[in-house]
Amino acid sequence: MLSLLALASSAVWGTSDFFGGLVAKRLPAIAVVGVTQGLAFVLLSTIVLVRLALGHPPEWGSWVGWAMLAGVAGASGLVAFYTALASGTMGVVAPIASMGVVVPVALGVASGETPSAWVWVGILVAVAGIVLASGPELSGAVSPRPVLLAGCAALCFGMALFSLDRAARDSLLMALWGMRATSVTLFVVVALVLRSVGGTSRRDLPQLALIGWADLLANALFATASSRGQVSIAAVLGSLYPVATILLARLVLGERLRRVQQVGVLCALAGAAVISL
Repeated sequence: MLSLLALASSAVWGTSDFFGGLVAKRLPAIAVVGVTQGLAFVLLSTIVLVRLALGHPPEWGSWVGWAMLAGVAGASGLVAFYTALASGTMGVVAPIASMGVVVPVALGVASGETPSAWVWVGILVAVAGIVLASGPELSGAVSPRPVLLAGCAALCFGMALFSLDRAARDSLLMALWGMRATSVTLFVVVALVLRSVGGTSRRDLPQLALIGWADLLANALFATASSRGQVSIAAVLGSLYPVATILLARLVLGERLRRVQQVGVLCALAGAAVISL
């Protein structure tokens, strides 16, 4: 059941990332992330207030620090990721960003978890896939910027997943709330300094709300799976989100990858799948 929750999180993440990347083609990525995070925070705050009215006040504990770290890392990763999706090939960017799974796997092992030997085989296959998938970009055939941004997103996502897992072990709801509270605070400060919301308008809110709530749902599914099992395994299954992004990019945008990139994408996804064995 926990594996199904982690896989469900990857499907929801991949879908929200695709549409988030689409919106980021016409709006600044930082504005897309800021507004979607803000709308998700409103929903979470409503749930917390309802629970408070029903006599269930929030409990403060170790989740606070982990949630703050997850908020900073997650928001930074999303800005880099959406920028990469908007300026690069989604079918290449998504698998590279998904390799942030190496971070929670490594930290999970360092914390005492004992994944099987297949994990290390999967990592090698996945890294080889990254090199093949990003080859044309790294060779200078096209701009390397999306690949570099996707790499930054991977590191941020990996740290965010591990931090969210640790926070959720104390309180799932408050971990999600604290994560969003931290990221929204950062974006509010940026908006005040720049005196701009990045050109977003009221007509953008319904679409941005769906993206933000989908990302929130994916976080909740992942946190539930990881906090009740091994974060290293849940992270790998959650990292399969590029499958949904790639399929949607192919169906909606008609994206075509070079043969070497197709092989690379398959290797990256296969490596992530092998890690879960």
